[in-house]
Amino acid sequence: MHVMELRRRKSGFARAACGRLALIALVSLFAARVSHAASLDPAVLPRIQAATFEVVAAKPVKDPLSYEKPLPLDLLPFQERNDKYNSIGTAFALGNNRYVTAGHVLLAGIGGLWGPLSLRDAAGRVYAIDKIEKFSLRRDFVVFSLASTPVDLAPFEVDATPALNQVVYAVGNALGTGVVIRDGLYTSNTPEQQEGSWKWMRFSAAASPGNSGGPLLDKDGKLIGVVLMKSANENLNYALPISEVLNAPNDLAVIDERAPYTLDIFDTTLTNIFKQQFSLPLSLADFSTTYQKLEEAYINQQIQALLAKDPDTLFPRGTGSQRFLRATGLSLRPTLLVRDSNGEWMPLAKSGPRTTLARNGYLDSGLAGRSVLFHLRKPDDVSAQELYSDPNRLMDQLLKLGFLTRQVGAEKIKITSLGPAMRNATHIDKWQRVWQVREWSVPYINGTVVTFSLPVPDGYVTMMQLAPARRDYMNLADMKVLTDFVNVDYGGTLAQWKGYLHNRALLPALFKDIRIDFDYDQRFSYASKRLRLDFTTQLQKITPTSVLTLGLIAVPEHGKFGMDAVDVRIGEDAHNNNWINIQRHMAPSENLDDDYKSDWRKIVQHQHPYDGVARNDNDVMRITSVAAHSGKADPSILYTAFYAIEGSHPQAFMKAKLDVLTKHLQVIEH
Repeated sequence: MHVMELRRRKSGFARAACGRLALIALVSLFAARVSHAASLDPAVLPRIQAATFEVVAAKPVKDPLSYEKPLPLDLLPFQERNDKYNSIGTAFALGNNRYVTAGHVLLAGIGGLWGPLSLRDAAGRVYAIDKIEKFSLRRDFVVFSLASTPVDLAPFEVDATPALNQVVYAVGNALGTGVVIRDGLYTSNTPEQQEGSWKWMRFSAAASPGNSGGPLLDKDGKLIGVVLMKSANENLNYALPISEVLNAPNDLAVIDERAPYTLDIFDTTLTNIFKQQFSLPLSLADFSTTYQKLEEAYINQQIQALLAKDPDTLFPRGTGSQRFLRATGLSLRPTLLVRDSNGEWMPLAKSGPRTTLARNGYLDSGLAGRSVLFHLRKPDDVSAQELYSDPNRLMDQLLKLGFLTRQVGAEKIKITSLGPAMRNATHIDKWQRVWQVREWSVPYINGTVVTFSLPVPDGYVTMMQLAPARRDYMNLADMKVLTDFVNVDYGGTLAQWKGYLHNRALLPALFKDIRIDFDYDQRFSYASKRLRLDFTTQLQKITPTSVLTLGLIAVPEHGKFGMDAVDVRIGEDAHNNNWINIQRHMAPSENLDDDYKSDWRKIVQHQHPYDGVARNDNDVMRITSVAAHSGKADPSILYTAFYAIEGSHPQAFMKAKLDVLTKHLQVIEH
C-alpha cells in the first residue's frame, strides 16, 4: 500500500530509524569532538560547539523481542552500545531560551516508541524540551524552549541577508556520532515547490543523516540558514533561510503543505493541501496530541475522498467488476483486489514460497502492494480456540519465515518472538467479516508490526505491514480500508470446520444464513438461503478429513451487494480427486468476452460438459448437469451440479452418482 507522503523528501537528513544501526557502523566514534574545515576561524569553534546540540530520544530500557541467539552487541561501536540515547537530528540556539530544529525531526518523535525528544550538548548533558513556540510544516522548522537553560551558552549571531557564492559551513550531528562541521559554497536560491512563496538556499557542503535541523553558517560563523534536506540526484543540499524562521508569526503552528495520498487498490493519487493552524505555546506532549489529531483527521478525509471518487466503479460495482464476479475456481490463498489502468478489478498477490510447519501446518505468503498476505494452515495440535485467542500463536508462526531480523555489526540475527501484542482489537469490514487486529512494537527500529487476521476454518488469513511507529494511525486506517478488498475462499477439513463454527463471535455475518451439519460416516448437510444439499456415504465418504470449501463473492440483491457462498465443494479427502461441487452462475454482462457468453449458452442449453455425460480427464471421471430450480427461477441465475471420482467408471455408474447428488439438492434462490 502506498501511504501519504507527509514528509516528502524532507526526511532526507533525519535519522531513519530502520537504517540507523547500519549507518552508525560506518562512522567514527568521536561524539564529543567537533571536526572543522581548516579555513574557519578557530576562535569561533567553542561558540559553535556550545550552541549546537544533538536531538536525542531515550532508548527503550527493556527489549520485548526474543532472538535465535544472544545478540553479539560487542560487534557494535563502543559509543553505540553504551549510549542510552538514540540520536536523530540537530538543533541550535537562537538566544533567550529559543532553539531551532527541523520540523520533521520534531515530528519523528511523535507517536514513537522511544522517549520524548531532548537536546544533548557536547559534554553529554541532556535538556528536556519545554514549550513549542513556533512551527511550520511547509517551511519545516520548529522553535522551542528548554525546561532548563545550558550554562555558558552564547547563541549564534545572525546574518539574515547572506551573499551568494560565499563559503558556508554545514554544522550537524552527522550519522549520530556528534557534531561535525563541513565546508562548501552557497551556490544558488531556488523557489520552494508548492507556490514559490520563498526560496531555498542551496549549498555544496556535505550533509548526512542526522544533519537535519543544524545551522548553516557563513565564513564568520554567523547563522544564515537551517539545514533541512538533500537533493535526490546531485550533491547539493537545501537550507531554509534563517529570515524565514525569524519572520514567521510567533505563538502559532502553521500546517500548509501539499500531501499526496494513495491506496494500494488504486493507481490514483489524491493530492490535496494539509492545511491547519493552532495556537502556541504548548508543551511538547500537548503539541504532539494536537498535531496528531489534525493529521488523523486529514488522513480520514483523504481516504474518504479517494473512495468517493467514481463510486459507481468501486468494487463490486461497475463493468470493471463483472469479470472477477464471474470468475470460477476456488483458492485459499488471499489476494488483494486492485483496479488496473483499464478500470478492471483484478486479484493481486505475488506468490511467495510455502513454509512447512509441524503437524500438517503450512504458511503461504504473497506480496500485494505494501502488504504481505498470509494463509496459515494451523498445525493439527493447535485448536481453533487456542489460535484465535492468543495473538502470539499467530506471530510465532509468521516469524518462522524469517522476515524480521536484527542487524548487529555484520550479522543478521533472526527474531523468534515479538513478545506481548500492544494492541488486540477487532475490525468488521463492509462484508461483515470479523478481523482480529494485533500490533507489536519493535523498539530497536522505533517501528511496529501490524496484522489484520481473518479467522478461517483451517487457520488464518492475515494481512501484515511493517512501519515506523510514527505512521501507526496511517497504517491502521489504510489497512481497515484494504480489508474490504481482500478476497479469499473458506476451506478446511470437517474437523477444522467444527472447531471454527464453534467460535460464533468471529464468524462473518453470512453464516447466520448458512447451516453446516454432519455426522462422520453417515451424512452431510448444507443449507443457505440459496440452496440445500444433503447426502450420505452412498454418494461419498464423510470423515473428519473430508474437505469443505466455500467460494465467497459479492452478490447483488435488491440494489445492494452482500458476501455469500456461490460455490460449495466437498471433497472426500485432501489427497484424492473424489469430490462434488455445486456452483452458481450469472448471465454475463455485455462487456464480457465471448468465452463467458459461450459458456453461459452451454449452461442454458445443457450442452457439453453440462449435459450429464461423463468424461475422463487425467484418469478422473467427471460429470456435470444443470440443477433444477425449486419454484419461480431467475433466468439470469443457474446452478450446476458436479461429481468427480478417480479411476475409470462407466456412464451408468457416473449418472447414478449424479442422480443421487441432484435428488438431494434444492435450489431455492429467487
